Amino acid sequence: MSLLHKQRVWGCLVSVTWLVCLAGCSLKEAPVPLPPVPQAHEEATPASQAHEEAAPAGKPAPPQVVTASWYGPGFHGQATASGETFDQHALTAAHRTLPLGTEAKVTNLETGQSVTVTINDRGPYVPGRHLDLSQAAAKQIGLIKKGVAKVKLEAKRPPSRRQPRRRDDGPAHEGLAPWPGRQAPAP
Repeated sequence: MSLLHKQRVWGCLVSVTWLVCLAGCSLKEAPVPLPPVPQAHEEATPASQAHEEAAPAGKPAPPQVVTASWYGPGFHGQATASGETFDQHALTAAHRTLPLGTEAKVTNLETGQSVTVTINDRGPYVPGRHLDLSQAAAKQIGLIKKGVAKVKLEAKRPPSRRQPRRRDDGPAHEGLAPWPGRQAPAP
């Protein structure tokens, strides 16, 4: 094999390898967007906007009509996204975007039964579903037998945590050096 032929073969191999790598970078799986959620009130806003516009801490978020399901036995005793151990007998739920610790009133639109749950996990990860109730919560609103139902979700956001003060915040630190080893600003 001549030197020119070897150079062409190696050039082709390098080019093909480069193209394969480049093509592999473009085959990323796109995240599944949240499906639109109809609002329970007359002012129709897109569901994604409702998720992005956080209500003030401690204030209720706009009610939503969503599809709910339930989970329990297969996850009982496992860790949740909040770090708690999942208890299928507790009144809890999983939601993709509501802050962990959020209390929510869930009303089954078919039965009219309601339950108040605490969001302590993430999910559901099944397309078209927006809320996973614990077995106990699903039982209280008559969801166990059917498995999936439209519900009204009324979430009350948890109070926000107070941000820790920095060393140079506030009147108690006026005239003091902001960090050890630095001099205080001149008055």
